[in-house]
Amino acid sequence: MPKSKRSQVVSLTKVAKKTREHKTALLTEIQENSEKWRFCWVFEVGAMRNTHLKTVRSLWRGTARIFFGRAAVMAKALGTTPEEEHRLGLHKLSQHVKGEVGLLFTDSEPQEVIEWFDDFRQPDFARAGNNASRTVVLPVGPVMRVHSDPPEPFPHNEDPQLRKLGLTTVMKRGVPTLETPHQICEQGKALTSEQAQLLKLIGEKMVVFRVVLKARWDSGTGMVTEMAGPLVADQKENGDMSE
Repeated sequence: MPKSKRSQVVSLTKVAKKTREHKTALLTEIQENSEKWRFCWVFEVGAMRNTHLKTVRSLWRGTARIFFGRAAVMAKALGTTPEEEHRLGLHKLSQHVKGEVGLLFTDSEPQEVIEWFDDFRQPDFARAGNNASRTVVLPVGPVMRVHSDPPEPFPHNEDPQLRKLGLTTVMKRGVPTLETPHQICEQGKALTSEQAQLLKLIGEKMVVFRVVLKARWDSGTGMVTEMAGPLVADQKENGDMSE
């Protein structure tokens, strides 16, 4: 009879070894790519979502290489001092590798890269702790999925979930219905878990995944060019849905 996987004991030394190997592999890959591509960009992300980052990777596949790992490891790969830098000028770029940032290696011209990322924005649902970008009030009547096409009311079997999230509903003709307006959230205030779940259920997106370019290294000259300043706190948490 085969052993149950539940009863297996994982050695911490094995886990540590795997982590060291992963870091070493990441260091090597970054250094190899610094020799392959002309430019290296440092970017940071507003409203980080793995799904959207995968989309960016997919759209740039074949024309760029993207790394999004631990900042300290990526900075070490580039080199943090003139003596340690892997290539001329990379230690200046590593000064921008702090916080939730990534590296983009590419041969594409800078203006093309800047314009592409300026245009790439993906609306998404806010999470608990994010500040509400606007006040949302549900009107009297059937509780609607406001962003479905066309908008449609919630089915009767989802009424318990709506009540659990704070709505005071009654059933009318099998549809969860509000008899008084219900304010889900107030602009500028942090969302609770219940509020975030309710906004997602009705289809209300409040954050925008976007990539902001911080600095660019040119392998031909070794020069580093600083771009826009870092994302301000509310952009990191909420994105910008005003446009």
